Amino acid sequence: MLKAARLYVRFVDGFNRGLGRIIMWGIFVMAAILLWSSVSKTFFSPSLWTLEVAQFAMVAYYVLGGPYSIQLGSNVRMDLFYADWSLKKKAWFDAFTVLLLLFYLGVLLYGALNSFAYSLGHFTQEPFVFYRDLIVAFVTGGPEAASEILGFVERSPTSWRPYVWPIKLVMIIGFFLMLLQVFAEFLKDIARIKGETI
Repeated sequence: MLKAARLYVRFVDGFNRGLGRIIMWGIFVMAAILLWSSVSKTFFSPSLWTLEVAQFAMVAYYVLGGPYSIQLGSNVRMDLFYADWSLKKKAWFDAFTVLLLLFYLGVLLYGALNSFAYSLGHFTQEPFVFYRDLIVAFVTGGPEAASEILGFVERSPTSWRPYVWPIKLVMIIGFFLMLLQVFAEFLKDIARIKGETI
């Protein structure tokens, strides 16, 4: 197999493994937030921020942990026939179905980019034009010029009213990393079909 493919797989696997091992501690962050929510409701005045921060933490936990889950093969799979197949037959099947997953993740990434642009005040269907204009304004005129490109920055409709763009940015990063990991899995499947390992 090409040396570039091996380097790509090694880099993506290593990065997503490291990130996944950090993100898996996020379950304790969510538990701590929800514990504080219960304690504050029982003994103090209820905190407004706990439920939404727990939701944001859960989104980050699932989306950023997704690439590591794909790498480990711990995603849900119908094993009725698959479990009895040979490694080469599994690789052929995975190489075909991963193309569908790549398309699906591409659609999710495009939707996340659209949603992120919306959260920054861009309300048309052309997010890439908005990003280009935002970058050009920032490079040529600095933060003040870029702030003129931004519209009404979206906030959550709750009483706490946090900005939602940070969690939408996390979703973009997570979907992009999943795309990279799925492509690495595709390269591994191609290597298995050829009788090689990466």
